[in-house]
Amino acid sequence: MNDFTKDFAQALFNPDKINDLLRKELQQAVNNLLEAELTAFLGYDPYARNGWNTGNSRNGAYFRKVDTQFGPIEVQVPRDRNGQFHQHTLPDYKQRVLMKHAVAVPRHLNFNLAKLCINFTEISTIARITGIPTSS
Repeated sequence: MNDFTKDFAQALFNPDKINDLLRKELQQAVNNLLEAELTAFLGYDPYARNGWNTGNSRNGAYFRKVDTQFGPIEVQVPRDRNGQFHQHTLPDYKQRVLMKHAVAVPRHLNFNLAKLCINFTEISTIARITGIPTSS
C-alpha cells in the first residue's frame, strides 16, 4: 500500500481532509507535468550530459498561485535560460482589474480614484464606465 492509498483511506473518515489531500496531489501532479513539459522542450533530462553547451538550459522557476476547485495551489513554473519556453499546462495569467474591487466605494470617490489611477485614459471614457457625468 503506497502513501497516497494510506492518506486517502484516512481521509475517508475525515471529510475535511479529502480536499487537502486532493489539493496536495494535484499540486504535485501539475509541478511534475510542468517539469516534464520543459524536459520535452529542451530535449534532455535534468543534469544530463547531452544538455551541456547546447545554448539553452534550465534556469530555475517562478512560483504562481492557481485557484482550483479544491482550493488554491502553489505551482513552480520552470524557466529556460533563453526565455523561449512557454508552458501550455496552465491558463495564462490574468491581472485583476482595479475597478472590479472599487464597486463598494461611493460613486464620486470611485470616479476620482479612476481619474487618479487611469490618468492616460480620457475623462469621457472614465465617465462612461462609471456612469457619472464629468464636472470638469
